Formats: sequence, structure tokens, C-alpha cells
Amino acid sequence: MRALYFDGRSLSLVKDYQLKPCDETVVRVSLAGICGTDLEILKGYAGFRGVLGHEFVGVVEESKNPELVGKRVVGEINVGCGTCSFCRKELQRHCPYRTVLGIKERDGAFAEYLTLPEKNLHTVPENVSDTAAVFTEPLAAAYEILEQSHIDPSWRAAVVGDGRLGNLVAQVLSTVVHEVHVYGRHKRKMDILRDLGLKCFHVDESFEPHGYDLVVEASGKTTGLATAANLVKPRGLLVLKTTVADAVSLNLSPLVVNEVNLLGSRCGPFQPALQALSKKLVKVQQLVDAVYSLEEYSTAFKHASSAGTLKILIRP
Repeated sequence: MRALYFDGRSLSLVKDYQLKPCDETVVRVSLAGICGTDLEILKGYAGFRGVLGHEFVGVVEESKNPELVGKRVVGEINVGCGTCSFCRKELQRHCPYRTVLGIKERDGAFAEYLTLPEKNLHTVPENVSDTAAVFTEPLAAAYEILEQSHIDPSWRAAVVGDGRLGNLVAQVLSTVVHEVHVYGRHKRKMDILRDLGLKCFHVDESFEPHGYDLVVEASGKTTGLATAANLVKPRGLLVLKTTVADAVSLNLSPLVVNEVNLLGSRCGPFQPALQALSKKLVKVQQLVDAVYSLEEYSTAFKHASSAGTLKILIRP
């Protein structure tokens, strides 16, 4: 099959890549999304070698469950060992022996086919298009914030970052709190958020220090954490979403003095995300900037890396 392979230094298209033999479900990939994590992996994050890509929608081609064959699916990316204490609590994402689709010791979605255990797969509702379904994984990450903490509807919330994840997080938060502000740097991205009814401010021009009960850092930049720390109230909740290859330097003393609650947040539940897409509670179509073929991968990644770009999709 054709696949985009990363050898630790460069990305290349392999036309005769072999799908590793296993007893998992085989999925033909319909669409895959380039994520900020993919771009960071190309810079050295996670030390990954293999086929990149973890945001996808596809059709089941082979499965031990005949009822699954032919179904459109999306998939949770963490595959645990199944026996450790985390796996027994259904926390495969924290299994110390886990593999992660396109991120850790498991080939990903920038290929014609991928494999995942059946329990990782979720059927896509008929009224959700492929273009929308490919956002399930990052949207689930946004819903994880609601799973991890009790959010009071009266809270004032801020999101640092106007990109793909910041947009989804802001939309999800707006379903549970009355006031959500987004701090960004890109006029086009903030205009899209404003069209969704969200208030946006340029991070260098409008700044309300320590004015928010909840702040989510989703900028994808090393500078985002300092901005978020300046926005959160004393005893407020600061949620960290960004993962980057570069080291982050931050004075933690103000967080200690202000007794800020720090919450790391990563992958999340797929069913609330699929339900939100089905009920049109979250809008994602406006986030797609372009769709490229596997052969156009170089242009696709260059486009995805450009400032102001939202989501770039790859169609194998």
C-alpha cells in the first residue's frame, strides 16, 4: 500500500509499504487530518518512527465481527496492554505499555490502510460526513475537559489559541458556560470564531489579567502557558492542552501564590464528540482549508505549517 513514512529526519511516500500482520480490524482510510502533534513529531517530539497520522475516518474492510465490515468508523488512538491497572480501569491512554496510532510504536492514518482493535472503533452516524467525522478525535479531546472537571455554568472561561483545537474547545465550552473569550493572533481564525458567536481578542492588544475562572491553553506554542497563567483567577482552573517538542520555561511561583489548579488534558471520549457532530452542536466545516492526496504530501505539510492555516486533510 501507499503510506507516508517518517524515518526520524524526513517524511517520504512509500508505494509498497507493508501493513503489519495482526489480528486487528483493517480499515481503509477515507480521510486523515494533519494535526499539530504531527507537525511537532517532524521536529522530534515523541521520537516516533513510522507512518504518521492519528485523525481519520474510514471504512472497515476486514474484521472478526462481520457486522462491522463496510461500516464507516473513527478510532481511539491509544491501544493498551489490556492487563495493567490502568487498562483494567479502562484508562488505556495511560497504559505504560500502550501504542498510539501514528505517535508511538504504531503505524498511523497517512496510508491507504490502518489497523486497530475493534474496541477502539466507533461507527459514524449516517448524517455525519467524512469531512466532519475526521474531527472526532480532536473534538473528543475538547470534550475531555468536561469529563475531567466540574464546570460551573456561571464561570467565565478563556481559551488561549485560535487554531483548530482552540476553536473546538471554545465551541464545546460555549455549550456549558455563558461567557467564553478566545485569545489569538490571527485575524482570519478569530473572524471564524466570531462568526460562531464567540468573543475574540488579540493576545497582544486586549488582556484581562486574572479575570477567568477557567483557562484552557491550546495555542500549540511554548509562549501560550505564560499567557494562560496570567489570565486565570486565583484558585481558578488552568487546563493544559499543548504538547510541543521545545522545552517550556515558566516561573511557577505565581501559580503557587495564586493557588491555581493545574490540569493536564489529552485524549477524550468519542461518543459525546460524535453526538455533537450529529446534532450540529459543534461546527467544523469552516475549519477545512484544503484536501490533498498522499502524493501531494509535501505541499500538504507545508500548507499545514503555514501561519493562519486551520485544518489540512489528506485523502489516500
